[in-house]
Amino acid sequence: MTGSPIGVFDSGYGGLTVLKELVKHLPEYDFLYLGDNARTPYGTRSFRVVYEYTLQAVKYLFAQNCPLIIIACNTASAKALRNIQQLDLPGLAPDRRVLGVIRPSVEKVAEITRNGRVGVLGTPGTVLSESYPIELQKWAGGTVKSTVQEACPLWVPLVENNEIENEGAAYFVKKNIQNIFLKDKDLDTLILGCTHYPLLIEQITRYVPSHVQILEQGKIVAEKLIDYLQRHPGMDTRISKTGKLRFQTTESADNFNDKATLFLGQPVSSETIHF
Repeated sequence: MTGSPIGVFDSGYGGLTVLKELVKHLPEYDFLYLGDNARTPYGTRSFRVVYEYTLQAVKYLFAQNCPLIIIACNTASAKALRNIQQLDLPGLAPDRRVLGVIRPSVEKVAEITRNGRVGVLGTPGTVLSESYPIELQKWAGGTVKSTVQEACPLWVPLVENNEIENEGAAYFVKKNIQNIFLKDKDLDTLILGCTHYPLLIEQITRYVPSHVQILEQGKIVAEKLIDYLQRHPGMDTRISKTGKLRFQTTESADNFNDKATLFLGQPVSSETIHF
C-alpha cells in the first residue's frame, strides 16, 4: 500500500462513526479503516483475547505503513490499549503511536460537566472493565464527583440489523436510559461509550432530559486528534495527505460493504484481508 495513512481499527462497524467524523474534520488526510468483522464482537471476550486480537491488528496496520493508529473501539481501548502502549510499543515501533477513544471522551467530560455527575452507556464488556470510572477519576478527578454506568447489551444488535427506528429499539433505549437515571437522577453529562450508539441518537435524545449533555465519541476524537497533530508536528508530517480512504475487513467484503454504508452514510468498497 502506498502512502502513510492514519489507521482506524475496530472489531466491527462502530468505528466507522468515528472515521466519519475524522474524515469530516481532516478531509485531506489518508485513512485506512480495518474491521475485524470475522471475530466480532469483542465485548464478550476476555481481556487476554481482546488484547491478542487488537495487537494483531496494530501490527498489521504498522505493516501497512500507518505511523498513527486510532483504536476506534471502546472494548479494545478498555481491554488492550494500555498494555499495547506500555508493553509492546517501545519494542515494536517506538516512533509510532496508538491512541484510543476513552481518554478523549474523559477529557471532554472534564471540560463540560457542571455538577460532576456523569453517566456512561456502554456494552457489557466496557461497563465490566470499569475503564470509564477509572479514567474519569484519573483524568477528571477534580471535576467528576460520581460516575454511574448502564450496560446496553441489545443496542449494538439493533443498530447492526438496521432496526434503529422500530418499536423494539425505542423500548430498549428508553429502558436503559430510565435505568441509568434511577442510579443518579442528577446526571448532567452522558457518555455514549460505544461507537455504534450515535446511530441511535434520535431515540436517545427522545428519552434524555434536555439539560443533559450527550457526548458522541466521533466528534470528540476528531477534535482531540486535530489538537494532538498540532502539538506533534513531527507525526503530522509523516501522514500522507491525498484524501484517500480505504477499507479492509477480515470478513466478506460484500457483507462489510452493505453494513458499512449504513454507518458511514456513503457507499463503501472494501477488500478482505487475513492476519
